[in-house]
Parts: sequence; C-alpha cells; structure tokens
Amino acid sequence: MSVQPWNLVADIGGTNARFGVEDYASSKLQETRRYSVSEHAEFSDALNHFLNDVKEMGGWEALPRAACFAVACAVESDVVQFTNSPWTIDRHKVSEQLNSARLSLVNDFVAVGHAVTALKPKDWHQIGGGAPVTGRPIAILGPGTGLGVCTLVPIGTGYKVIEGEGGHVDFAPTDAQEIAVFEILNRRFGRVSAERLLSGAGILNIYQALAQLANQSPVLQAPAEVTAAALEGVDTLALKSLQMFCRTLGAVAGNLALTLGAKGGVYIAGGIVPRFIDFLEASDFRHGFENKGRFRSYLTTIPTRVITKDDLGLAGAVKKLSISEL
Repeated sequence: MSVQPWNLVADIGGTNARFGVEDYASSKLQETRRYSVSEHAEFSDALNHFLNDVKEMGGWEALPRAACFAVACAVESDVVQFTNSPWTIDRHKVSEQLNSARLSLVNDFVAVGHAVTALKPKDWHQIGGGAPVTGRPIAILGPGTGLGVCTLVPIGTGYKVIEGEGGHVDFAPTDAQEIAVFEILNRRFGRVSAERLLSGAGILNIYQALAQLANQSPVLQAPAEVTAAALEGVDTLALKSLQMFCRTLGAVAGNLALTLGAKGGVYIAGGIVPRFIDFLEASDFRHGFENKGRFRSYLTTIPTRVITKDDLGLAGAVKKLSISEL
C-alpha cells in the first residue's frame, strides 16, 4: 500500500493540544486529534502519542516533511516555555524527534490571525456595530486558558499579522464593583492583568472575589461549574460573575479598538465565548465596548464578531506553513 507525504500542524494551549495531518500535495487538513495537556507530562509525550495515532490511521508516511506549531506563549528563542502549563518545547530536540523535519514555532494568536483573513460569514456571529472598513486594522482577542491578542495590519491588498501579549495589560476597573474585585485580586496576585479576569481561571477569580464581597463561601470550584450555573440561572453569584466577565471582555475589546484604530472589526476567538453567544449578546458586552466617554461614537460602528469556526489555530498553522514555504 502506498503512503502519502504530509505536514504536521499543531495548536498547543494550556489545556489542550490539537494536532493535525496536512496533506502535502493539496495543503488540506485531513486528520485531527486532541489531547489533554494534563495527561502528558511533557510535550514530547503528546507528540509521540499523535505520531503513533498517525501510524494507526494508515496511508501516511511515518514522519512529516515539515511542521508548524502554534503555541500559547511568546516565541522569542528556540526554547519556549508555556505561560499556563508546565510544558516546554525545544525546537532542535523536536526537529530531531521528527528526523530533522523543518519546524516553525509561532504564537498561537499569530496562527489565529492568519486564519481570520480566510473566514466566511458562516464562521462568525456579529454582536453590534456595522460593516468593517476595508483597509483598516483588525483586532483579535480570545479568552481560553489565557487571553490571546493579535492585530492584523493592512499591507497593500492583504494583511500582516502582528503578534503581541495584550492579554497581560493592566485590568482597568470602571465602576465600584469592578474596583472592589480589582482590590481583592490585587492583594492576591500583586498585579491584576486583563487575563486574570478574561480566561477560564479568570471566571473563577471573579466568582471567588464576588463571593468574598458578599461574605459568602464560594460553592463552585471550577470555571466550567461557574459558567454552567450562570447559564442555567441556578446561582446568583455565578450569574453576576459571567455578567462581569462579558462586560470586562467588551471593555478590553473596546480599548483594543481605540488603541489600534480597529475599524476593520474586532474578533473574539478562543474556546470559551462561543459556548454562550446568546448570553454574551444579552449582556453588557457591547455596552462595555462602546462605553468610552467622548469616543463612544468612534466605536458604535465597529463590528464585534465571535468566531464560531472550529480548529481555527490549526487552520492558521496550515496557512502559516504554506507562507513559510514560498
């Protein structure tokens, strides 16, 4: 039986690692697998798990010709340390593991940025605003295990993806409740970044802070529990927590739009928000986005779009790999 050459793409976050087989000839994503970070002590273990799965699939060469990994951390050297997991990736060691295959490491939101330019209307849900302005910057942020941010800057007829660590900017409270939550989190962490609220752990941070303010013991122990209780309407504190999460997400998105002049639109990516789009739409998300005093009118026409397409990071890694081969 003949076997086909392939490229390896991966989207590696703090909670899950997604791997995919890209057909070398067609550049199309053919097979995907998802593994839990917590179930693999090291990245190399998860990679071996996937390579063994590829062998069991049949029809593919034993090892890829090239690979692109989108990683949830800053990529500033050949050894990267994940922000929200104990994993590290050493470019040279992984290349050896892949029999010297060419390997690209990119920030996970760089991959998301490359994928956004190929989205169709069916791939997102718009909340507020009007039509994007052609030739203006696009902002992307996404709560997940952390808070990812990137920018698309128009260059000629296309866009250049600019990576950044915008999830770690200061959280800026805007009312008495947010100030009180900020003070609690500031005592706990020493500094409060946007990611301390806008992430899976952030939802739990908000819930625990609101419980402390209400002199209640926090009953719920996991972010998923808080979100589920809020959506089911069975816990008042959980409901208030998710409402604050949505309002803060809107405020941070609006700050990005002002900073970047993102008249091309603001996209919400990540694995959390698509689970409760209806709740987000009914919340103060858009109010938080537009509530910028004298510059409210600047923001009212900017569209905010929640991306609903699955495996966006893998799609972006495929595109990044094709660009690097040119």
